[in-house]
Amino acid sequence: MELGRRHPARTRGLDRAGRLGHRHRTATPPPAPTRDAYLSDLPWIGAVNGWGSVERDSSNGKNGAGDGTPIAFGGTTYPKGLGVHAYSDVSFHLGGAGKRFTALVGIDDFSARQSSVGATRATVYGDDRVLLVTPTLTAATGPVPVDVDVRGVRVLRLEVTDANARTSFDHTSWALAHVTVG
Repeated sequence: MELGRRHPARTRGLDRAGRLGHRHRTATPPPAPTRDAYLSDLPWIGAVNGWGSVERDSSNGKNGAGDGTPIAFGGTTYPKGLGVHAYSDVSFHLGGAGKRFTALVGIDDFSARQSSVGATRATVYGDDRVLLVTPTLTAATGPVPVDVDVRGVRVLRLEVTDANARTSFDHTSWALAHVTVG
């Protein structure tokens, strides 16, 4: 995991395909969560996003921060979650305190309303070990539930990659992304 400055910083960085993306990083991890929490309420220790900023509690909108619409799949909205665009990689410090990570991940209605070509794949990592890889996510397939054991995991990473060699309309949301501790 690439860690930089002591305080979170927003920089432009290259994604895995060599394109400029938005990157956030911190050198000193925050304390591990002590109670159940939505990831959108926790500070991340690293984030890179293929288009605009990673959004908290909204879909990834245009290129500016805070410009997303409510997270939605098939017309159902969700009040909590993360909005990203492929390629994205967001990591959180769990410090071994987590028990389960749950979410609903898929191509957000924001992209689906514009085009049906969006296609991504989501991967959940625990300390760089793959915990879950989704099938290809499209507007037609709908979101996929995520429920993984994160006991002992120090760093939880959520990655979204392009699945059809076209990064257009790859706005993906992690709705109700939640970690249970205990």
